[in-house]
Amino acid sequence: MQIDWIWGLVGGLMIGTAAAFYLLVNGRIMGASGIVGGLVDRTGWGTWAERLSFVAGLALIPALMKPFLTAPVDTHITDNMPAVVLAGLLVGVGTRLANGCTSGHGVCGISRFSARGIAATIFYLFAGGLAVIVFRHLFGSI
Repeated sequence: MQIDWIWGLVGGLMIGTAAAFYLLVNGRIMGASGIVGGLVDRTGWGTWAERLSFVAGLALIPALMKPFLTAPVDTHITDNMPAVVLAGLLVGVGTRLANGCTSGHGVCGISRFSARGIAATIFYLFAGGLAVIVFRHLFGSI
């Protein structure tokens, strides 16, 4: 029996717990795009150390978890680096347009019954599915 789904469950529980802890301790939503955006546009420099440690944790924790993995993880990412860069830029633009990302709207917004968070998450899922259909079946790039 495949148990890969357990990693998704564990990751989801960790994200949900971190979001709840962040809200309880700081009184603010743990939206990654808002935290990073505040560093980039300097609107969040009052809490730069907290923001920088959050971003560092996003990069370091997976590296620290690597020795505990029993099998190699296949991310299914494409070798087409221009597509990866373009996708990253589009995600950045999209999160600024939507005033948040999936961690902010999906995890924190839905858990607080925020109508804006629920609507944004529905659109994220729809747009993601549409992007897969277009890029995989029409362009064959993913």
